Amino acid sequence: MSILKYLFGNSTSSDAISNYIASEFKEAIQGKKVQLVDVRTASEFHSGHISKAVNIDFFKSGEFENSFQKFDKETPVYVYCRSGARSMNAAKRLAKMGFKKIVNLKGGYMAWN
Repeated sequence: MSILKYLFGNSTSSDAISNYIASEFKEAIQGKKVQLVDVRTASEFHSGHISKAVNIDFFKSGEFENSFQKFDKETPVYVYCRSGARSMNAAKRLAKMGFKKIVNLKGGYMAWN
């Protein structure tokens, strides 16, 4: 085991995560069938969301993991929240669940508009 892995843990999960600014995120999802997930609460989601996003509340732990069982772990998953912090935590959880590529919207939905 390398000293870096010992000090900082296994880096493979973070290797699966990318942070895109809003323009990169828009380009990546535009006109494609993608796995786009809003990890905010239902009330946040209903107040406005990115078109074609599904809502999976990060704070509902059991439901969160069960909902992602239906997703393809080999296909990129695009996640966002209000500011980008919650979706980054969701991305880390998804990486631990075995998802190969997770894209987080840097700045979240606030940066989208």
